[in-house]
Amino acid sequence: MVSMVLAEEECSLLSSAVVNRGTEEEITITGYRRSWIRTIVSSMLTVLLAGLPYLVGRWKPKWKLVCTSYHCALKIAQRILIVDKETLAVFVEEICEEDVDSEFQNTYTIEGEKNATPNDSSRLLNEKPDTFRYFLFRHLRYVWNEEDQFFFKLKGYDNDTLVSKFFDDLYNGIPVRNVSSQQQLYGPNFITINVPSYFSLLVEEVLHPFYIFQLCSIVLWSLDQYVFYAVCIFLISLLSVLISLYETRRQSESLHDMVSQGSGGTSEIVRPDQTTHTVENSGLVPGDVILVPPHGCVMCCDAVLVTGSAIVNESMLTGESVPVTKSCLSKLDIEDDEVYSTEVHKRHTLFAGTAVIQTRYYGEKAVLAVVVRTGFCTSKGELIRSILFPKPMDFKFYKDSIRFIGVLFCVALVGMSYCVYLYVKRGSDLSMILLRTLDVITIVVPPALPAAMTVGTVYAQSRLRRQGIFCISPPRINVCGKLKVICFDKTGTLTEDGLDMWGVLPTEGQHFKRPVKDITELERDSLLLANMTTCHSLIVIDGNINGDPLDIKMFESTKWELEEGGEDNEKYDKMISTIVKPPQLNSEPFSIDDLPLEIGITRQFTFSSTLARMSVIVRKLGKRNFTVFTKGAPEKIEELCVEESIPEDFHLRLQELTVSGYRVIALAAKQLDNKVNWVAIQKMKRGDVESELHFLGFLVMQNTLKPESAGVIAELKAASLRCVMVTGDNLLTALSVARDCGMVGRGDRVVIAEAEPKGGRMRLKFDDAEKINNTGNEACVLDMDPECHVAITGKTWTIIKEHFPELLHRILLRGTIFSRMSPDQKANLVEELQTLGYIVSMCGDGANDCGALKAAHVGVSLSEAEASVAAPFTSSIPNISCIPKLIKEGRCALTTSFGVFKYMALYSMIQFISVLILYSNKTNLGDTQFLYIDLVITTTVAVLMGRTGPWETLVSQRPPGSLVSGQTLMSVAVQILACLAGQLGAIFFLQSRAWYVPVDPPNPEDEIIVNSATTVIFIVSSYQYLSLATVFSKGAPYRKPFYTNFLYFAALVCLTSFTAILFLNPVPAFGKFFQLKIPAWSFRLSILLIVFLNTSTNFLLECILSHGTWVKQLSHLISRKKQPKNKYKLVRKEMDLLSETWPQNEATYLSQGYS
Repeated sequence: MVSMVLAEEECSLLSSAVVNRGTEEEITITGYRRSWIRTIVSSMLTVLLAGLPYLVGRWKPKWKLVCTSYHCALKIAQRILIVDKETLAVFVEEICEEDVDSEFQNTYTIEGEKNATPNDSSRLLNEKPDTFRYFLFRHLRYVWNEEDQFFFKLKGYDNDTLVSKFFDDLYNGIPVRNVSSQQQLYGPNFITINVPSYFSLLVEEVLHPFYIFQLCSIVLWSLDQYVFYAVCIFLISLLSVLISLYETRRQSESLHDMVSQGSGGTSEIVRPDQTTHTVENSGLVPGDVILVPPHGCVMCCDAVLVTGSAIVNESMLTGESVPVTKSCLSKLDIEDDEVYSTEVHKRHTLFAGTAVIQTRYYGEKAVLAVVVRTGFCTSKGELIRSILFPKPMDFKFYKDSIRFIGVLFCVALVGMSYCVYLYVKRGSDLSMILLRTLDVITIVVPPALPAAMTVGTVYAQSRLRRQGIFCISPPRINVCGKLKVICFDKTGTLTEDGLDMWGVLPTEGQHFKRPVKDITELERDSLLLANMTTCHSLIVIDGNINGDPLDIKMFESTKWELEEGGEDNEKYDKMISTIVKPPQLNSEPFSIDDLPLEIGITRQFTFSSTLARMSVIVRKLGKRNFTVFTKGAPEKIEELCVEESIPEDFHLRLQELTVSGYRVIALAAKQLDNKVNWVAIQKMKRGDVESELHFLGFLVMQNTLKPESAGVIAELKAASLRCVMVTGDNLLTALSVARDCGMVGRGDRVVIAEAEPKGGRMRLKFDDAEKINNTGNEACVLDMDPECHVAITGKTWTIIKEHFPELLHRILLRGTIFSRMSPDQKANLVEELQTLGYIVSMCGDGANDCGALKAAHVGVSLSEAEASVAAPFTSSIPNISCIPKLIKEGRCALTTSFGVFKYMALYSMIQFISVLILYSNKTNLGDTQFLYIDLVITTTVAVLMGRTGPWETLVSQRPPGSLVSGQTLMSVAVQILACLAGQLGAIFFLQSRAWYVPVDPPNPEDEIIVNSATTVIFIVSSYQYLSLATVFSKGAPYRKPFYTNFLYFAALVCLTSFTAILFLNPVPAFGKFFQLKIPAWSFRLSILLIVFLNTSTNFLLECILSHGTWVKQLSHLISRKKQPKNKYKLVRKEMDLLSETWPQNEATYLSQGYS
């Protein structure tokens, strides 16, 4: 009865579920419980079958799980079957169950069984304690939630936590009584990569299917008397294993050393009783309040500042070495409370792995930060996990290669059937039939195929490294060969990183005054000058000013001085973090009534990409009231200013400057009431501070184009590669830079899309930029059919996605300039381009580009670091000239991979044909002949083929990316037929000679190796391997000619010559060693003539197939392909059918309405 109740309860519980739904980490989990009966049976079968089930279980973990466990509810499961949504890879993890105390969180506590009578003397024996269940997957902890009866990924305070909670519940730290339970819940706070022992690596490597196949092949060859060949293959495999072990171990140690930086050590934490304790960093948990040391440290966790500020170097995460200032969170009122997010509040968050250079605090308060994430949940942990478990690439080449191997295996089955037929007919015993049949598999499916295909990538990576381009994901080099769209950031990527000061455009009333080029000409007490000297996030480190390059240029142009800390700050009651003042003149006498001009910065609202502005609250020495200074994007500042302060020609002057390519920043200010004191300022909300401002003028900077940009863009466009600008700058400035660098041609049409609310609906309007920009100084080119470019802002992009989804694909196809894009919008744009079928690259240099760099197929970070975890590729060349180099190497590597794959496929088929012909003639290739073909010819060719460098120029046609394309399949098919014809022609010619005597072994098991048939097939097939190696070493337009690869060319010449020496037999010892029977001179010359004709046919066929489009048209006809598969081609085709060019000038669209 009890068992029935348990069974019913178990069935009613959830046994399978989807976790992390809708994210990149989405997985499906299924519960299993160990079955001792199944485990015992499986173990017995493993022993009886010599460990074969164990091997299969390693390769197929689900099969092993099913054979040892039974399906059950998740609540009682002991093991979890995990299926990854992206890759469909299968994993099995054990569920851990731990006893917990009464202080443990009830949400994650499973209550144990309690006795009805607490005084029962057997209580200790019968009661079960409360427990906590979890499993680890990819270094993340998934915990059982007893309330929801479900496994959830354990998160810290970065999820659904209100900002007010950090100042209420979490401000004082974790009580001592709760520390152990929190540590048990979250686990130790460390990010560690275990360096596996050589023995474990050896076991892992040797039990890989590739080496098991090799081992079986060696055993098979040994049984077949090919001992010499088997020993050579064994030694080569052993060397390969040892090299692989060394490389894997070295990479593990390198990653371990990188991860270990900043780990260990101790931290000072605060408890609710206001006492401080020193704890190991590994013991920190979310909710702990840590004291950030004044002189800096390396963060071991993600923590949000609740008091003070810190200067941080985040180069480990972003690649940017410019220090940034982190300020504390602002305490919000209940009605204005918001959810904390590490992305939204990143200017207040100290991330693990970053270096705190120094801290600042107000009054006597220490700098405190609340731990929000620990271990692999931190930003550093996420980056390390992205290296360990990279996002899978949806690239046809790798999928097709697996399918092709499957096809080869099917061919092997046909050959095996033919072998069985031959040897059964011949009367051979079972052992001989099995040997010959299994031997066919080792011939048709070459074990070295996967390794050979990576050769081109390895050489390309080496060449890129020599050019200052570093790669942490070698498979993506092949993807570079298929790039279609390249997205560029503007500042620091297309243009110089630093900005030059052009001047300012001050205002007076509602009018602009004349431009001021020399900032020192401004009046010393002007608000415009005060804004420029205070509205920044500059810091002083070792006597040098550090910070954003724009801020540095702006401040240096004023000639003022910046001071931080020190005893001089006591005049501000230790409430001022930074002081700025003009240079002191010795002639100025000191007067108590005329205090020196000094401005103290009391609070800073750091720059936000989303808000596109920053603000500071300052107080001038001797003044009672505080002043707000704000700077940012003109269109943002305009919205915050009172209308009467905006000049009438605001937009006209802004347009003139931005069209000329200048970087324009708006400056504004407002005076706070005298009653507002320092305490009130610290509580003020940003929205209240940045409102009712008075416009002061424009700050104008020059951002010059890098000298390489225009040439690179021209080279990419000539190769029909689409270039897109994705920037956070002003739209018209971006358009000017796009024209300067050639991204937009001088005669091209540019349409600006702008969306805005209109009567309860959204309106999307398109206007020609020429109409907007034409000031009469330059004639517009209208007498041609120009290319059309769409330019939009981040605001319009969001509205189009939400309200005009039917136009999104058209915008993606026409869009060239995407301005005022936030980091999330940049990443989203890349992803949307990918959904259209584009292979996308993103090239950027700043922290704002990290998301897009990771989202792109090929992310290229312009950084001085050798390797940046922000992107698969890191270029130490600080300009975009690395992009053509990457594409050239990618095309070269992809073409090489195709050539090697086709060669290896033909190699196996040629040997397959050779063996079947010889089996039919009751003979086979000799031991040394196999060795010469497999090791001397094939290995040499496969290894050296990839050394050929890339072609010097980019062409518009991209190399094929699919192995099952019509041209590739037809090339392989006709070359197989040509080789078959060559070998059959040679053997038939031999059999037609009057002197030819077929071999006739005394019994079916014997094979006579030294005979004319074996010699002829060996020589003809050897030349076929060499001719196809040359045929498949395609040169232009993706690779240099094969003869420029000196080692490869020399190897081909030497092998061709040596094979001729073997057949012409000037050295009889060679013929004896290679088990050859040398025929008469006339016959030898005839065979060489057949070889010449066969080689010529190989070259002629490949030449016919590789020129013209008839092969592609024929394959489309056979496959009945009527329209392209890529979505962007379908959208383009649809737009080409429109009667008018889209979008038309002044075209307007209205949404269905919104609430």
